Amino acid sequence: MPDATLWICEADVVSVLDLPAAIAVLAAAFAAESDGCAVPLDKTMASFAGHGTLHALGGAAGNLAGVKAWAHTPGGADPVLLLFDASTGRIAAVTEAFALGQLRTAGTAGLATDRLARPDARCLGIIGTGRQALPQVAAVAAVRPIRQVRAFSRDPGHREAFARRVREQLGLPCAAAASAAEAADGADVVTLVTRATEPVLTAAMVRPGMHINAVGAIDLARREFEPEILRHATVVTDSPAQARNLSAELRDFFGAAAGRWQRVRALGEVVSGGPGRSAPGEITVFKGMGSGIADLAIGAAVLARVREAGAGTPVARGSRAVPVLTARGSP
Repeated sequence: MPDATLWICEADVVSVLDLPAAIAVLAAAFAAESDGCAVPLDKTMASFAGHGTLHALGGAAGNLAGVKAWAHTPGGADPVLLLFDASTGRIAAVTEAFALGQLRTAGTAGLATDRLARPDARCLGIIGTGRQALPQVAAVAAVRPIRQVRAFSRDPGHREAFARRVREQLGLPCAAAASAAEAADGADVVTLVTRATEPVLTAAMVRPGMHINAVGAIDLARREFEPEILRHATVVTDSPAQARNLSAELRDFFGAAAGRWQRVRALGEVVSGGPGRSAPGEITVFKGMGSGIADLAIGAAVLARVREAGAGTPVARGSRAVPVLTARGSP
């Protein structure tokens, strides 16, 4: 079926791309964006039915353009990534994008950690133990010699269960912390992956040399850290435009003045050779908002590998049809 669209399921995604490979793919993608070779489609979002949100973001690079869309509801979400041939506009692939999204989110934080955390970082504190948390631990451990993990969430049972999963699935020593302060105490890297509406990481918990990944709060209703932390920190984001529009923590600190936002640097700039960490005692903050370029890059890598493996499910394309048009008042 030469014109068939490929349906790529979750099993196809995880069979062809792992987290370390995803980090390498993302490094190339953010460098391409910084060089002007990839164009992002910034996130758009609408609320519905009181507790639901509809999201879309994407980008274009090389021979593909893509958009990821999903509805976040109390019952869950079922994201999908559409990839279009950039020369014909035809749909190249439809990809189930839950695992893809985890690889993107965790891989981006891993890439930021690789560029910003101290090389000798060995202790990770993670606050939040939901579905995104385990990939976040794996991503940091993929780029730094982590020897100790401390995990905190509000539910004691959840954090104990999560600590067991880290030990059993990742082979890393992990202890459940009784508080966010205990999780952050002595940590070289702190990852925030929560749905908190009030800060869980305070300025008093931050010590010189710490790197912070803040990836949970991606709309104006949520805050994971005190904005005061940003006062003496190097601040990097995967999407400066989305950070200005949707990060409550950054908006609270930098305000409306465009000049102040010049301190917020794009991850692509850092990946392309811009300065990262300048001193061992520097505090660095990565504010992850979600990047359409990152989704596109992971999707493109998956598509290429699925094609090479002869995987995926071809979906035959029907011929185009003309709609039935009836003029008002016609007999």
